[in-house]
Amino acid sequence: MSLLKRLEKEKVHQQEEPTNESRTVRTIPQIDPWREFKGSVHREVIQALDKIKIQNLTFVILLPIIEHTLDERAEVMGLIPPRTERDRLIQEVADEILGFGPIEQLLQDSNVNEIMVNGPHQVYVERKGKLELTGVMFYDDAHVLHIIEKIVAPLGRRIDESQPMVDARLPDGSRVNAIVPPLALNGPTLTIRKFAKIPFTINDLIGFATLTNEMAEFINACVKARLNVIVSGGTGSGKTTTLGVISAFIPEDERIITIEDAAELQLRQTHVVTLETRPANIEGKGAITIRDLVRNALRMRPERIIVGEVRSGEALDMLQAMNTGHDGSLTTGHANAPRDMLSRLETMVLMAGMDLPVRAIREQISSALDVIVQQSRLRDGSRKITHITEVLGMEGEVIVLQDIFRFEQTGIDKQGKVQGYYRATGIRPHFMDKLISAGQFLPDDLFSY
Repeated sequence: MSLLKRLEKEKVHQQEEPTNESRTVRTIPQIDPWREFKGSVHREVIQALDKIKIQNLTFVILLPIIEHTLDERAEVMGLIPPRTERDRLIQEVADEILGFGPIEQLLQDSNVNEIMVNGPHQVYVERKGKLELTGVMFYDDAHVLHIIEKIVAPLGRRIDESQPMVDARLPDGSRVNAIVPPLALNGPTLTIRKFAKIPFTINDLIGFATLTNEMAEFINACVKARLNVIVSGGTGSGKTTTLGVISAFIPEDERIITIEDAAELQLRQTHVVTLETRPANIEGKGAITIRDLVRNALRMRPERIIVGEVRSGEALDMLQAMNTGHDGSLTTGHANAPRDMLSRLETMVLMAGMDLPVRAIREQISSALDVIVQQSRLRDGSRKITHITEVLGMEGEVIVLQDIFRFEQTGIDKQGKVQGYYRATGIRPHFMDKLISAGQFLPDDLFSY
């Protein structure tokens, strides 16, 4: 009996008579009838590469080696793969060697924004803001774990039972989070937030209807005038993308220091110093946090500090930096509205371990921040800047905010698309004098309702 027929028979037998173990799984994965054959081709190609020891392996070099090995192996095993199946097998073996296995084609798909591997047999993607289940599958948990290790090992990170969570990045800057058993009960879980190979520009965001020309002109003036800006939004709302775009407004002749958990910001200026946190070693020592890096950055003569995201006690150090001459700083934070962002900052400052009264914290926040850019992912998957809000200062015990621009939603059309429009509130910001003194002149009708 040929290998293909034997595997197909085993597949039918497994589906008709599930074991106790298979009954505990929500879905029985479809067995690839070419899996064993592909595995043997993969192993023989690796052995061939070990013998010839190529330094810089490319697809052009690898392709004839795979084709020769596949055809030779098929002849020995008495198999004749159909042309389409042969091409698929060649591509999959190449992806295993040069790329990241089953998800490599998803990484190359420009329409995919996020990849979510929920164990070996369930892979979702986000396209145009909507989640879709793909037909992509891994062989087993070990296969997923192998791909995770392939991602994190070059960065000096590790993942195992003693350290079952890791944040990392791909060579193109895409953000990676992995979590493995015993914490992940479905098997090794991998989430990849992709980033465009060519960084987005403000014109791209205008084209996506994330904001308007007037809003872009206003943010440009704020950044060049060295106002402190925080981009606020929920998970997946596009905060980091927007942060990267508006950081392009920073003049070329300024020294910029970026601080991130996993370096992903793609700044175009030449004088950029990129700092990245470090996890603890196997003994639980040696961790370097964002807070440590913010403190160190203050000794590096920064003209701009950009923190990828404030989540904890580093918020206090960031606010103090903004209040002590390091103006023009940019960061992001998780919140669903500008007012919520202020509450989150209060909580994060308290996490720094300083026993400060609430009023003192609010005074720090109100004097440090100038502008909150609120971004949201709407129900149709579109991402929009829904508020550009000025932080005015304290009035009694409350920080006063006023919206300069706002997105007004009017409804949803028959296709499920959110309908609405951007508008200025008609209020001129109180920091107009600061903009003018920095040489940023905005037309009065920019703020007309």
